[in-house]
Amino acid sequence: MGEFRRNILVTGGAGFIGSHLVRLLVRKYPDYRIVNVDALTYAGNLANLSDVENAPNYVFVKADICDFEKMCSLFESYEVDGVIHLAAESHVDRSIRDPFTFARTNVMGTISLLQAARLRWEAAEGGYSGKRFHHVSTDEVYGALELDLPQGGPLGEGPYGTRFFTEGMKYDPHSPYSAAKASSDHFVRAFHDTYGMPAVITNCSNNYGPYQFPEKLIPLFINNIRHGKSLPVYGKGENVRDWLYVEDHARAIDLVFHEGRTGETYNIGGFNEWKNIDLIRVLVKVTDRILGNPEGHSLGLITFVTDRAGHDLRYAIDASKIHEELGWEPSLQFEEGIERTVRWYLENQEWLDGVTSGEYQNYYESMYMDR
Repeated sequence: MGEFRRNILVTGGAGFIGSHLVRLLVRKYPDYRIVNVDALTYAGNLANLSDVENAPNYVFVKADICDFEKMCSLFESYEVDGVIHLAAESHVDRSIRDPFTFARTNVMGTISLLQAARLRWEAAEGGYSGKRFHHVSTDEVYGALELDLPQGGPLGEGPYGTRFFTEGMKYDPHSPYSAAKASSDHFVRAFHDTYGMPAVITNCSNNYGPYQFPEKLIPLFINNIRHGKSLPVYGKGENVRDWLYVEDHARAIDLVFHEGRTGETYNIGGFNEWKNIDLIRVLVKVTDRILGNPEGHSLGLITFVTDRAGHDLRYAIDASKIHEELGWEPSLQFEEGIERTVRWYLENQEWLDGVTSGEYQNYYESMYMDR
């Protein structure tokens, strides 16, 4: 093990959520070696980690998780005793156009990691003792909830219904993306049940915050408002999502990885439901204010477009289990989180412009190829 107490493999660590998690782990655990494995496809950006790239306990490896031999080599060479698996294709629209890529990365990539971990850990002295495989998934595996507006009911009811996704719900995925993630979840559970793999799963609601790839709603719309471009809204904007600030998600992953019960699933949500159209109006208001535009200046940019195929109406997470067992809860109110987020994108236009232009893809070559 050398100088490090633990060796944690984080997959997809150059992506949006992954980069926040890697930054947290590198800074919080100087006695851990954090090995970041990312294929650097379009959503991976090493500029997201420029502030920790030279840390003595951080290693970056460019690799595809579907490369089973490479994964086995990494487990061996870095003596990996923990995995936090975030690498995934995650954009629903892309999954509708290209389901094969989603099945390959999200399903076969997960099996590749599970098998590499199993072979390494079963052969190690002490076997599975002190090991953990943490699989990061999505609330979309549960399908959709109907709108069922509560009429002044008890605390715990959301603004759009009384039902929430709970850990014991039957899976009911509706898109190629969510079907691929549901399948990967099942494989993780199967490895736990069949081989005794010490695994945990977390399913999280929509994340927002800095470093999100700007095809996603919030950074896309902030950038479009900045440039006076159209804000395309699916259908009537009635779809409801539960939003969580990305740093709170990273804290939850860290907590479950270290303290969650083996074999368990933990749902992570923000208790923060918004209809898309209402969220967009908040984005317009906050962005216009920070830009110095008159209130309502950019509302006219909102346009309604044909709804997405299989567009689930409502997602809402019941995160009471992780709160009651592990004491986790969101640290930010949405108003503060969205203010931070808008300001970050407007103050980091160089990062945003680099991503939208594709220039960010040169970062790996410039920073690592000569080392």
